[in-house]
Amino acid sequence: MHSLPRVENIEAFESWRADLSRCLPAVLDIARTHGLPHGDPHLFPTGTNLVVALDARLVLKLFPPLLRRQFVSERSSLSQLRGRLSVPIPEIVLEGERDQWPYLVITRLNGILGTQAWPALPEDQKERVLGQIGETIAEVQHVPVGALSSIEPRWDRFILRQIEGCRARHEPLGLPRKYLDGLDEFLRGAAAHIPLQAPPVILTGEYIPENFLLSRETGDWRLSGLVDFGDVFTGWREYDLLGPSAFMTAGMPRRVRSLFEGFGYSQSDMTATLRRRLMALALLHRFSDFNRQICIEGWQQKAGDLFELERLLWPI
Repeated sequence: MHSLPRVENIEAFESWRADLSRCLPAVLDIARTHGLPHGDPHLFPTGTNLVVALDARLVLKLFPPLLRRQFVSERSSLSQLRGRLSVPIPEIVLEGERDQWPYLVITRLNGILGTQAWPALPEDQKERVLGQIGETIAEVQHVPVGALSSIEPRWDRFILRQIEGCRARHEPLGLPRKYLDGLDEFLRGAAAHIPLQAPPVILTGEYIPENFLLSRETGDWRLSGLVDFGDVFTGWREYDLLGPSAFMTAGMPRRVRSLFEGFGYSQSDMTATLRRRLMALALLHRFSDFNRQICIEGWQQKAGDLFELERLLWPI
């Protein structure tokens, strides 16, 4: 039996995961233990955990002990959402643990990863897919939260903690000084618009191209699968509009409108207050890094302050 290592931090885990001669034998040994096919393994380079396709049908997802919370979130989310969505998600085939590393074997979905397909889509197809993403976000959020209500962080404490640490997060990430200078003032006004006690919904926080699959049917592209539920928690519904807003809409009015209309918002919902709330949530998102995420060319030069930046991102 191949033992799994002790990893003291994320850097040590990532170093181990990057070395196929060390990580792949352990994965294949787990597959053999369960009598699973493993003749054509493929390591997925994206994601936080170790994810290996065993064949065309099955995927093994291995979580280091320090990311056990992601295992709990993934397992609980897939169980809670099973059979309740029109878009396919992986199904759990089995779960286990070795050397305190939990793992899931899940079904492999059909389609092309969004990071590969999205850049080449014609503009009308991008608008179409964004509408489907909005619909899917709303569909997920209509599913009862169930056991996911116990997953940390709790929304109200999360937002207050993010406000407190907002400057400390963005300064080392290189947010331009002109935005940092107005950050405290902006948050004082905008944070008041974020509901802290509203009924919570299921949030993935990551409706981004690397977490969905696309397929083409009779000339039209469609959303054909969602993957990666390791960061699910519960809270205010608009938080999940941030991923596609940063990575996909590019501040283009028709794209933004397609996303929001798919989500269920009418033109009357697309107000300055909504835009202000989204900007605040974007600053407070747990993975917020504007320099890496905003897909508008030259956005730093086009927006002089956070108020101009919100209008650039959401021209509604």
